[in-house]
Amino acid sequence: MSINLNISAVEMRDKRLGAITSYHGDAQTLLELSEDKKVPVTTRSYSQCSACSEGCAATLTYYVRGAAIVAHAPIGCDAQIASQNYAAKAASINRHIEEIHAIKFLSTNIKEKDTIYGGLEKLRNAIQEAYDRFNPEVIFVTSSCASGIVGDDIESVADEKESELGIPIVPIFCEGFKSRVWTTGFDAAYHGILRKIVKDPKKKQENLVNIFNFQGIPSFNDLLGKLGLIPNYLIPMATVKQLEEMSEAAISVHMCETLGTYVSAVLEEKYGVPEVKAPAPFGIKWTDEWLRAVAKATGKSDLVENLIESEHKKIEKELAEVREKLKGKKVYVYAGDSFAHSIGNLVQDLGMTLVGMTTLHHDQKVDNENKERLNTLKNLIDERGNIPEFSVCNQQPYEVIKILRRLKPDFMIARHQGLTPLGTKLGIPTINEGDVNASVGYEGLVNLGKRIIEAGRTSKFEQNIAKHAKFPYSKWWLDEEPDPFYFERENKAK
Repeated sequence: MSINLNISAVEMRDKRLGAITSYHGDAQTLLELSEDKKVPVTTRSYSQCSACSEGCAATLTYYVRGAAIVAHAPIGCDAQIASQNYAAKAASINRHIEEIHAIKFLSTNIKEKDTIYGGLEKLRNAIQEAYDRFNPEVIFVTSSCASGIVGDDIESVADEKESELGIPIVPIFCEGFKSRVWTTGFDAAYHGILRKIVKDPKKKQENLVNIFNFQGIPSFNDLLGKLGLIPNYLIPMATVKQLEEMSEAAISVHMCETLGTYVSAVLEEKYGVPEVKAPAPFGIKWTDEWLRAVAKATGKSDLVENLIESEHKKIEKELAEVREKLKGKKVYVYAGDSFAHSIGNLVQDLGMTLVGMTTLHHDQKVDNENKERLNTLKNLIDERGNIPEFSVCNQQPYEVIKILRRLKPDFMIARHQGLTPLGTKLGIPTINEGDVNASVGYEGLVNLGKRIIEAGRTSKFEQNIAKHAKFPYSKWWLDEEPDPFYFERENKAK
């Protein structure tokens, strides 16, 4: 890739990666069309819901320890701040952080008058208030649809206050209307951090491994520790110092290519921090390959084979028992792009049958020219074969409900908690995979199997819920119109 950190806003995924939010067919066809970014872009004449880039930017910036956040937005854009604060405190405990992290947040509370006359004075005052109230090491300023449409010059105010206050003021341009794909918000957050916080390396820390993940538990301390490596968990729950020094790491890896390939590619090109080109460690073979790639890049190859052998032996008995109990069970995966592919590999590693998959978007390209092992869909197809029932939709329950009713899986695994009631209301035991890295590595595979088995013990409960649950859809949609993608085919983009 060719990076440009001199521009304030990151290039949208729609253009940069050919990201799409609508597809239905089989996985192999999607992969082949993606080679030349030829997946047809369709539009929906009816859309039930969606999400916003600002939320993904918040997922990263709100959790930086030592930071304050100013949202240049109507207050409703950050109505989720209470749940974000709760999650930050939970993540602090999961990471064994002694000082519980509380989000330091202010909103400029843009109102109708500000959309006419501009809201820059409010922004100046809010930045000053954040500085006075929280004494932060850095202040992130997130944009919104309202400030973007008005055209408020956020960057000029940020630069002005940065000179005045003597700390980084980092604009994050994450207006929701700019992109169909809300994960552009991840790129926007990383882009701002790379521009304003990451420093040129003073020295290389040969044992430091950047791990780009969500609010996960420290899952890699044990594995990487046995190779003499130190994990640097980024970005949620990291300190400002950790962000400054990510350019000093030996390598970068990520648990979700959707989340981490942009920042990893920039670190590789600008600072010479190699991005490990291997599938994320979900499942036995992928974890083997990931560990070997990490060891090779850090000069630890002499240690890795003994580690892999010992880890295989450690889980051998339990894994066999779990596989026996789950053999042949049907599962449907509903999650974000790359994360869904990784979960799809996991469930098949447990001996289950993957009957279908819905991803929330699809990137036709990845953020690195040397991309072969970063193409997670290709990795999954190469490892497990084609997936005949494969769709892409940006959280459209009215589509997925019809797919689930037709395929009748024994289980559903969802990436986000808000998607789990869909399976439960259909009588399907549903597992919330969440953000905590619970299923990575060797023990993670066994743990996922145990969670699925445990969920299966509640099947009568889900069946009882299904008897009484009602969906807000007409009989025509639920029972008479067989095609879940009816509202796509009406409007093909030219």
